[in-house]
Amino acid sequence: MKLPVPGSPVRGSQSGQPIMALFDLLGRSWAMGILWNLNEDALNFRQLQQKCESVSPGVLNTRLKELRQAFLITRSEDGYVLTETGRSLFSLLQPLGKWSLEWAQQFKTDHA
Repeated sequence: MKLPVPGSPVRGSQSGQPIMALFDLLGRSWAMGILWNLNEDALNFRQLQQKCESVSPGVLNTRLKELRQAFLITRSEDGYVLTETGRSLFSLLQPLGKWSLEWAQQFKTDHA
């Protein structure tokens, strides 16, 4: 699977809209988990694999490559870290994480 790039068709959209490319990238297995875990600290491959629990080495390698090509993460002396662009994206995703906890509460009360 090739890297989703703004301006080019991606899974689910032929429009080339940047938001669709972003959603394609973030919707890939473990992409969000990697970004979420790298928000706290730099992590090497093994540490990241432990944090992501069931991710296979092949999938982790592929996602790391894609996220690096998308300018969201980079490799430092201490391991993988979010770039400035990655930190900016995470600051936008973090409120969605909070919102999702509130949303989850509705399932506990409305579907009980």
